[in-house]
Amino acid sequence: MTNRVLTFLYGAMCYVIFLATFLYAVGFIGNFAVPKSMDSASTGSLQSAFLIDLGLLAIFALQHSVMARPVFKRAVIRILPAAIERSTYVLASSAALLLLFWQWRPLGGNIWNVQSVVGRLVLYGGFGAGWLLVLLATFAISHFDLFGLRQVWRHFLGQPESSLRFSTPFLYRIVRHPLYVGWLLAFWCTPTMTVTHLFFAVITTAYILIAIQLEEHDLMKAHPEYARYREQVPMLVPGMSGRGVSRPAAGSTVSPD
Repeated sequence: MTNRVLTFLYGAMCYVIFLATFLYAVGFIGNFAVPKSMDSASTGSLQSAFLIDLGLLAIFALQHSVMARPVFKRAVIRILPAAIERSTYVLASSAALLLLFWQWRPLGGNIWNVQSVVGRLVLYGGFGAGWLLVLLATFAISHFDLFGLRQVWRHFLGQPESSLRFSTPFLYRIVRHPLYVGWLLAFWCTPTMTVTHLFFAVITTAYILIAIQLEEHDLMKAHPEYARYREQVPMLVPGMSGRGVSRPAAGSTVSPD
C-alpha cells in the first residue's frame, strides 16, 4: 500500500509541476505576468544568445521526442514502475521547459508591430485561442492519461494497466493534430513579432512538423487503422487531407506523445 501511495503522490507532483510550467509558458511567450519572458531585455552578445537559445530548444526537442519513442519507454519500465513512466516523461518535459525559461537569451529587434487596435485584438485573440485549443485537445482525448494521472490512480486502486482504445474525439475529426494547431496559434499570433519571437516560432514549427512524422509512424505501427484515418483527415489545416485531396473527415486517433 505504501508503494501505491508514493506512486500516486509522485504522479500528482509531476502533474502540479506541469501545470505551473504550462501557466508560466503562457506568460513567457505572451510577455506578461512573469519575471522573465521571451522578449525581456537582451544580455550578452547576439551570437552567444543565438547559440544558447538553439541549444535550449534542441534539449527540449530531443527530450520530448526520444522519451516518447516506444523503444525508450520499454527501456524505462525495466528500471521504473510502468505506472510512473508517463509521469516521469511529463516531469522531464517540464524540467526541459523550465531550463529554457531560466536560461533564455532574447535576441532583440522587431519584425512587425501591429498598431491597429482591431489587429492587436485579433492577434491576442488568436494567441488565447491557441492555448485554449491546446487544453481542449488534451481533454478531447484523455487529459489525465496524457499527463500520467490516470496511470498512477489505477495503480493506487490496484487496477491493472490498460491502454486507451482507438477513438474519434470531435476535434480529431477536423484535423489529426489539434494540439499542435493550438501550439502554432500560440507561437505565431502576436501583435509584436520580435527577432527573438520569430526565431522561437520558426524552430518550434520545424520541430512540430518533424515530431508529427515520428508520432504518426509509431501510431500506424501500434494501430493499423490509423493509416486509413491519416488518409481521410487533414494533418493541421481543415479541408486538406493528409495526401492533399479533400475527403470526408472520418477516423480515429489516440493520445499523442
